[in-house]
Amino acid sequence: MAASSRRVSLVDVGAAAAVVLAAAGVIWSPKLSGAVARATGGMVPVTLMVDVRGVPVANPDSVINAARSSGKVAIVIRNQPHGSVAVQEVLPLQRRLSAVLPDGKVVSAPDPNQQTFPSLDARFVLRGEGRKGADGVVFGNQNLKIGAPVELEGSNFRVIGSVTGLQVGRS
Repeated sequence: MAASSRRVSLVDVGAAAAVVLAAAGVIWSPKLSGAVARATGGMVPVTLMVDVRGVPVANPDSVINAARSSGKVAIVIRNQPHGSVAVQEVLPLQRRLSAVLPDGKVVSAPDPNQQTFPSLDARFVLRGEGRKGADGVVFGNQNLKIGAPVELEGSNFRVIGSVTGLQVGRS
């Protein structure tokens, strides 16, 4: 009895390629790698400070209070949403004006225009999980460094700020 040989068709090659691509997608999935990092202890607490400056708002105190009372904000890094992070603290920042006097002294005073043209100037202290990467902190599958633009969104606001501080592994 002769053994019959089976030829490999183009459909078989396509099916094998689809299986390999699906397996690679599962292995390299960002959510899966985050879950693996969390399970192996690779995720550490990250404290992130984001300064929001000069956003025109009718009532800046209401935005600050809304962020504090909700306890979390959605975060977008480089136009990629990364879920919610806990709001540890929201600190109002005072805008100041500086002037040089004729004798060379520098004087500084609170901006008197804040009452007429209110704007949001605040530091959001946020708490999340990330991992230490070769190029800094990996937060939400993005390398995050001081100066990076970040978008924060609450129930009644969406503001853009920049990262001004990162602390890894401190509780």
